[in-house]
Amino acid sequence: MMLRVLAVELRKLHRSLAAALAISAPGLIAVFTFFNVLRGKTAQPWDMWMVGATGIWAFFMLPMSATALTALIAHMEHGPRTWDHLRALPLPRWTLYAAKAVSVLLVLALMSVGVFCLTWAAVKLAVVIKPQLSPTGVFDAPAYLTTLGRMYLAATLLVAIQLWIALRWSSFVPGLVVGIGGTFFAVVATSAKIGIFLPWQMPVNMLATESWRLHTALGLGLGGGLLVLAMMLWHLSRREVL
Repeated sequence: MMLRVLAVELRKLHRSLAAALAISAPGLIAVFTFFNVLRGKTAQPWDMWMVGATGIWAFFMLPMSATALTALIAHMEHGPRTWDHLRALPLPRWTLYAAKAVSVLLVLALMSVGVFCLTWAAVKLAVVIKPQLSPTGVFDAPAYLTTLGRMYLAATLLVAIQLWIALRWSSFVPGLVVGIGGTFFAVVATSAKIGIFLPWQMPVNMLATESWRLHTALGLGLGGGLLVLAMMLWHLSRREVL
Protein backbone atom coordinates (compact mmCIF):
# COMPACT_ATOMS: atom_id res chain seq x y z
CA MET A 1 0.00 0.00 0.00
CA MET A 2 2.71 2.45 1.00
CA LEU A 3 4.73 1.66 -2.13
CA ARG A 4 1.74 2.37 -4.37
CA VAL A 5 1.12 5.71 -2.70
CA LEU A 6 4.81 6.59 -2.98
CA ALA A 7 4.83 5.66 -6.68
CA VAL A 8 1.92 8.05 -7.30
CA GLU A 9 3.69 10.78 -5.35
CA LEU A 10 6.85 10.36 -7.40
CA ARG A 11 4.85 10.59 -10.63
CA LYS A 12 3.39 13.87 -9.39
CA LEU A 13 6.90 15.14 -8.72
CA HIS A 14 7.96 14.15 -12.23
CA ARG A 15 5.34 16.51 -13.64
CA SER A 16 6.27 19.38 -11.30
CA LEU A 17 9.18 21.79 -11.00
CA ALA A 18 10.96 19.52 -8.52
CA ALA A 19 13.41 18.35 -11.19
CA ALA A 20 14.35 21.94 -12.01
CA LEU A 21 14.94 22.64 -8.32
CA ALA A 22 16.96 19.44 -7.87
CA ILE A 23 19.30 20.49 -10.70
CA SER A 24 19.47 24.24 -10.14
CA ALA A 25 20.57 24.23 -6.49
CA PRO A 26 23.65 21.98 -6.95
CA GLY A 27 24.18 23.61 -10.34
CA LEU A 28 24.52 27.07 -8.81
CA ILE A 29 27.19 25.78 -6.44
CA ALA A 30 29.01 24.22 -9.41
CA VAL A 31 28.86 27.48 -11.40
CA PHE A 32 30.24 29.39 -8.42
CA THR A 33 33.05 26.86 -8.03
CA PHE A 34 33.84 26.94 -11.76
CA PHE A 35 34.40 30.71 -11.82
CA ASN A 36 36.22 30.60 -8.50
CA VAL A 37 38.72 28.13 -9.94
CA LEU A 38 39.21 30.25 -13.07
CA ARG A 39 39.96 33.41 -11.09
CA GLY A 40 42.71 31.66 -9.13
CA LYS A 41 46.39 32.34 -9.74
CA THR A 42 47.86 29.11 -8.40
CA ALA A 43 46.71 25.52 -8.10
CA GLN A 44 44.74 24.69 -4.95
CA PRO A 45 44.10 21.34 -3.26
CA TRP A 46 40.96 19.35 -4.02
CA ASP A 47 39.84 19.83 -0.42
CA MET A 48 39.51 23.57 -0.94
CA TRP A 49 36.99 23.17 -3.75
CA MET A 50 35.05 20.16 -2.51
CA VAL A 51 34.84 21.15 1.16
CA GLY A 52 34.00 24.70 0.11
CA ALA A 53 31.14 23.44 -2.05
CA THR A 54 29.76 21.21 0.71
CA GLY A 55 29.99 24.16 3.11
CA ILE A 56 27.87 26.34 0.81
CA TRP A 57 25.41 23.47 0.48
CA ALA A 58 25.10 23.03 4.25
CA PHE A 59 25.04 26.73 5.11
CA PHE A 60 22.49 27.99 2.64
CA MET A 61 21.44 25.84 -0.30
CA LEU A 62 20.33 22.77 1.67
CA PRO A 63 18.04 24.66 4.09
CA MET A 64 16.58 26.83 1.32
CA SER A 65 16.15 23.83 -0.98
CA ALA A 66 14.27 22.01 1.80
CA THR A 67 12.07 25.07 2.27
CA ALA A 68 11.27 25.35 -1.43
CA LEU A 69 10.81 21.61 -1.96
CA THR A 70 8.43 21.10 0.97
CA ALA A 71 6.38 24.12 -0.14
CA LEU A 72 6.23 22.72 -3.68
CA ILE A 73 5.16 19.24 -2.60
CA ALA A 74 2.50 20.56 -0.24
CA HIS A 75 1.15 23.02 -2.82
CA MET A 76 0.50 20.16 -5.26
CA GLU A 77 -2.47 19.31 -3.00
CA HIS A 78 -3.21 22.70 -1.45
CA GLY A 79 -3.40 24.47 -4.82
CA PRO A 80 -6.09 22.34 -6.52
CA ARG A 81 -7.67 21.52 -3.11
CA THR A 82 -7.36 17.77 -3.53
CA TRP A 83 -6.86 16.89 0.12
CA ASP A 84 -10.54 16.00 0.64
CA HIS A 85 -10.39 13.61 -2.28
CA LEU A 86 -7.17 11.97 -1.11
CA ARG A 87 -8.36 11.58 2.45
CA ALA A 88 -11.57 9.92 1.22
CA LEU A 89 -9.64 7.15 -0.50
CA PRO A 90 -9.58 3.69 1.17
CA LEU A 91 -6.02 4.19 2.37
CA PRO A 92 -4.47 4.67 5.79
CA ARG A 93 -4.21 8.45 6.03
CA TRP A 94 -0.67 8.36 7.37
CA THR A 95 0.55 6.88 4.09
CA LEU A 96 -0.41 10.08 2.23
CA TYR A 97 1.88 12.19 4.39
CA ALA A 98 4.59 9.56 4.72
CA ALA A 99 4.84 9.37 0.93
CA LYS A 100 5.41 13.11 0.75
CA ALA A 101 8.09 12.92 3.44
CA VAL A 102 9.89 10.10 1.63
CA SER A 103 9.66 12.04 -1.65
CA VAL A 104 11.28 15.10 -0.12
CA LEU A 105 14.07 13.03 1.42
CA LEU A 106 14.71 11.19 -1.86
CA VAL A 107 15.01 14.42 -3.83
CA LEU A 108 17.36 15.92 -1.24
CA ALA A 109 19.49 12.77 -1.36
CA LEU A 110 19.79 13.13 -5.14
CA MET A 111 20.66 16.81 -4.72
CA SER A 112 23.41 15.90 -2.25
CA VAL A 113 24.93 13.53 -4.80
CA GLY A 114 24.49 16.27 -7.38
CA VAL A 115 26.60 18.65 -5.31
CA PHE A 116 29.44 16.12 -5.36
CA CYS A 117 29.21 15.26 -9.05
CA LEU A 118 28.61 18.78 -10.41
CA THR A 119 31.34 20.33 -8.27
CA TRP A 120 33.83 17.74 -9.50
CA ALA A 121 32.72 18.38 -13.08
CA ALA A 122 32.99 22.16 -12.62
CA VAL A 123 36.59 21.91 -11.38
CA LYS A 124 37.52 19.55 -14.21
CA LEU A 125 35.99 21.89 -16.80
CA ALA A 126 37.82 24.89 -15.38
CA VAL A 127 41.09 22.97 -15.52
CA VAL A 128 40.52 22.27 -19.21
CA ILE A 129 40.54 26.04 -19.76
CA LYS A 130 43.46 26.66 -17.38
CA PRO A 131 45.51 23.45 -17.03
CA GLN A 132 47.99 25.14 -14.69
CA LEU A 133 45.25 25.31 -12.05
CA SER A 134 44.82 21.53 -11.85
CA PRO A 135 44.00 20.73 -8.18
CA THR A 136 46.74 19.28 -6.02
CA GLY A 137 46.48 16.53 -3.43
CA VAL A 138 44.21 13.51 -3.37
CA PHE A 139 40.60 13.57 -4.52
CA ASP A 140 39.16 11.81 -1.45
CA ALA A 141 35.75 10.88 -2.85
CA PRO A 142 34.71 8.64 0.11
CA ALA A 143 35.44 11.44 2.59
CA TYR A 144 33.47 14.03 0.59
CA LEU A 145 30.51 11.69 0.14
CA THR A 146 30.59 10.77 3.83
CA THR A 147 30.42 14.44 4.78
CA LEU A 148 27.52 15.05 2.41
CA GLY A 149 25.79 11.97 3.80
CA ARG A 150 26.14 13.24 7.34
CA MET A 151 24.79 16.63 6.29
CA TYR A 152 21.81 14.91 4.73
CA LEU A 153 21.07 12.90 7.87
CA ALA A 154 21.59 15.91 10.15
CA ALA A 155 19.08 17.86 8.04
CA THR A 156 16.27 15.41 8.84
CA LEU A 157 14.97 17.59 11.68
CA LEU A 158 14.79 20.80 9.65
CA VAL A 159 13.14 18.91 6.76
CA ALA A 160 10.54 17.45 9.14
CA ILE A 161 9.74 20.88 10.59
CA GLN A 162 9.46 22.50 7.16
CA LEU A 163 7.26 19.71 5.79
CA TRP A 164 4.94 19.74 8.81
CA ILE A 165 4.41 23.49 8.44
CA ALA A 166 3.95 23.23 4.66
CA LEU A 167 1.34 20.47 4.97
CA ARG A 168 -0.44 22.05 7.93
CA TRP A 169 -1.09 25.46 6.33
CA SER A 170 -2.36 25.91 2.79
CA SER A 171 -0.47 29.17 2.42
CA PHE A 172 3.23 28.85 1.56
CA VAL A 173 4.05 31.96 3.62
CA PRO A 174 4.49 30.28 7.06
CA GLY A 175 6.93 27.75 5.66
CA LEU A 176 8.93 30.41 3.84
CA VAL A 177 9.09 32.62 6.92
CA VAL A 178 10.35 29.75 9.09
CA GLY A 179 12.83 28.58 6.44
CA ILE A 180 14.28 32.01 5.73
CA GLY A 181 14.38 32.90 9.43
CA GLY A 182 16.03 29.62 10.39
CA THR A 183 18.65 29.96 7.65
CA PHE A 184 19.34 33.57 8.63
CA PHE A 185 19.98 32.76 12.28
CA ALA A 186 22.06 29.73 11.33
CA VAL A 187 24.35 31.94 9.24
CA VAL A 188 24.72 34.82 11.70
CA ALA A 189 25.13 32.51 14.72
CA THR A 190 27.63 30.14 13.16
CA SER A 191 30.15 30.30 16.00
CA ALA A 192 27.60 30.29 18.83
CA LYS A 193 27.76 27.17 20.98
CA ILE A 194 23.98 27.10 21.33
CA GLY A 195 23.77 26.97 17.53
CA ILE A 196 24.28 23.23 17.73
CA PHE A 197 20.65 22.98 18.85
CA LEU A 198 19.34 25.00 15.90
CA PRO A 199 18.00 22.58 13.27
CA TRP A 200 19.09 24.80 10.39
CA GLN A 201 22.67 24.80 11.67
CA MET A 202 22.98 21.06 12.24
CA PRO A 203 24.12 20.20 8.68
CA VAL A 204 27.01 22.68 8.75
CA ASN A 205 28.17 21.21 12.05
CA MET A 206 29.24 18.18 10.03
CA LEU A 207 32.27 20.30 9.08
CA ALA A 208 33.16 20.97 12.72
CA THR A 209 36.62 20.02 13.92
CA GLU A 210 35.33 19.10 17.40
CA SER A 211 34.01 15.54 17.29
CA TRP A 212 31.51 16.15 20.11
CA ARG A 213 29.88 18.93 18.10
CA LEU A 214 29.65 16.80 14.98
CA HIS A 215 28.19 13.77 16.73
CA THR A 216 25.79 15.84 18.85
CA ALA A 217 24.39 17.68 15.83
CA LEU A 218 24.13 14.44 13.86
CA GLY A 219 22.31 12.65 16.67
CA LEU A 220 19.93 15.55 17.31
CA GLY A 221 19.27 16.13 13.63
CA LEU A 222 18.56 12.50 12.74
CA GLY A 223 16.92 11.36 15.97
CA GLY A 224 14.90 14.55 16.41
CA GLY A 225 13.90 14.48 12.76
CA LEU A 226 12.52 10.94 12.95
CA LEU A 227 10.62 11.85 16.11
CA VAL A 228 9.12 14.99 14.54
CA LEU A 229 8.17 13.05 11.40
CA ALA A 230 6.33 10.50 13.54
CA MET A 231 4.53 13.31 15.39
CA MET A 232 3.63 14.93 12.06
CA LEU A 233 2.08 11.71 10.75
CA TRP A 234 0.07 11.28 13.95
CA HIS A 235 -1.11 14.89 14.00
CA LEU A 236 -2.06 15.27 10.34
CA SER A 237 -3.75 11.86 10.20
CA ARG A 238 -6.11 12.91 13.00
CA ARG A 239 -7.11 16.22 11.43
CA GLU A 240 -10.36 16.22 9.47
CA VAL A 241 -9.61 19.36 7.44
CA LEU A 242 -6.36 20.71 5.97
